[in-house]
Amino acid sequence: MKNVTDSFVSLGHWPSAGSFGFNTDILATNPINLSVVLGVLIFFGKGVCASCINDLLDNRKQRILSTIRNSEELRRGAIEQLERARARLQKVEMEADEYRMNGYSEIEREKVNLINATSYSLEQLENYKNETLHFEQQRAINQVRQQVFQQALQGALGTLSSCLNIELHFRTISANIGILGAMEEITD
Repeated sequence: MKNVTDSFVSLGHWPSAGSFGFNTDILATNPINLSVVLGVLIFFGKGVCASCINDLLDNRKQRILSTIRNSEELRRGAIEQLERARARLQKVEMEADEYRMNGYSEIEREKVNLINATSYSLEQLENYKNETLHFEQQRAINQVRQQVFQQALQGALGTLSSCLNIELHFRTISANIGILGAMEEITD
């Protein structure tokens, strides 16, 4: 073995032309590694028949093909699910937009209804206020009339009491009794 190593060592001392050179490390050289791998395969592979290897390779090929087919089916299924999910998402987005628009229009309707109801309530309050003012004015006018009437009546009674004497008072009563008697005869 020493001679083989020495022969490779002597090759390593050749003058190199640029970057060309020999690797003298036996374990790092590819030809030696390849020859060892091929020797092991030939030594241990003698008992393996070619048809067994073909069967193994065919089985492996069938498993790979079935795996590829399964993967393709799964990919198609995933694509179909993705398309259904996209369609559902689009439908949900459209419904959300519709709800949003309906919500905005519903809010606007409610706002208009609230404004109308408030306007109606204010109108009714204004009418109640006007009715109350009119009622209070009528009540005040009636109170003033009543007070004026009472004062006028008291003034008239005071004037009559001071102006009338007993004789005038008896004459007035007699005249009134005469008028009442004449009225009684007419009605009979």
